[in-house]
Amino acid sequence: MNIKTILCAAAVCGGITAATAADEVVAEAEKGETEETPIVSAEFGLAFDSRYMTYGVIDGKDPILTPSASITFFDWVYFGVEAIFDTSKAQGRKGGYGNRAFKYTTLDSIVGLAHDFDLNEDLGALSVDFNYIYEYLPRYHGEVGDTQYLNLELSLGDLWLEPTLAIERDLMADEGTYVNFSLGHTFALVGDEEDPTLTFRPSVGQGFGNSLRTKGYFSDTTEGFSHSGLMDTTIKGEFEWTLCENVALGAYIAYSDYWFDSNMRDAARAYNAEWGHAYDRSYNFVGGLSVTVSF
Repeated sequence: MNIKTILCAAAVCGGITAATAADEVVAEAEKGETEETPIVSAEFGLAFDSRYMTYGVIDGKDPILTPSASITFFDWVYFGVEAIFDTSKAQGRKGGYGNRAFKYTTLDSIVGLAHDFDLNEDLGALSVDFNYIYEYLPRYHGEVGDTQYLNLELSLGDLWLEPTLAIERDLMADEGTYVNFSLGHTFALVGDEEDPTLTFRPSVGQGFGNSLRTKGYFSDTTEGFSHSGLMDTTIKGEFEWTLCENVALGAYIAYSDYWFDSNMRDAARAYNAEWGHAYDRSYNFVGGLSVTVSF
């Protein structure tokens, strides 16, 4: 039995109860009617990243594991949980939470609204995702406190360049705002365009942080830093292989740097040197793998 058969069978068996309940509300009421929206759907994921990265700089030089789970009602409201697990003893010491090897360093509880709105033939659908995150961080000598975020993401995925605007607002740590705009395109490598088996998506994104966001992130390593401006530029390539209706595998590689602002670039270099243990440069390469099971 090959890996594709094993994973698909596991996903189907693991989700058979919830899938059956959802299927009961998907039956057509009359001939010619479209399927109704399922009452409930769920998704489970596990991601591996070669480094712990945020805003294009290093928050941990060693690999991390990120399990996640979410449940969605009526294709609108969702609840989720996500955790980051360190894979080394020393990685979390500078963050104030001590030795967290194979223990979680962050635990996020998420509630949000997400939906696709049909606009017109030219623009296609507008995907909107608005969520609130409470992020719990384990205490270590009282150095680290929890925080909260509000996030809004808007995407026109039916356009060729698939523009996406993401806005993050920190509500507790520094009350800063981070904005990222990205362009990309999804190519079908195997299968047809409507229902591909294997896809490749190259993209480029540019981040911007206001003075509160950049000060909150860089002031510890660059004295007096309170400079808003263009932050990380990221070039990424992503693959997704759909094993079956319920299981997808993903892989990516990305390059990030601070191209457009010399002050920001110096701050990123100092930050990387502090967290990356003498890794004194502003650019980074990172890659990862993931598996997603949905039903």
